[in-house]
Amino acid sequence: MENKNEEKYERVKKQIKNERKWYSHLFAYIFFCTVQQLFYAGVFDGGQFTSYIPFWTRLITPILWGIGLLLHWFYVFKGVRYNSFYKKWEQRKIQEYMEEEEDFASTIKK
Repeated sequence: MENKNEEKYERVKKQIKNERKWYSHLFAYIFFCTVQQLFYAGVFDGGQFTSYIPFWTRLITPILWGIGLLLHWFYVFKGVRYNSFYKKWEQRKIQEYMEEEEDFASTIKK
């Protein structure tokens, strides 16, 4: 019974840690995209440098980073796991190496 509680506690602790990381990611996104848009608006340089930059470049970072933030949200809050393939592969490799070790150990004993 205590073991189940410890496992549950560790899962909840990991979930809280993941949520905290997501909120930090969100804060960084808002902060840096705001600073970048202010830069493109010419707030920091009076519009001298940014007048030569095409308008569409203003959207690249917020859109791509926003997609990454959305994927991170799905991972943390909806439980969508992108790395299940790697975990399965890792388990197969561990099993494979364990079997090789057993075979090697059995040939030495003979």
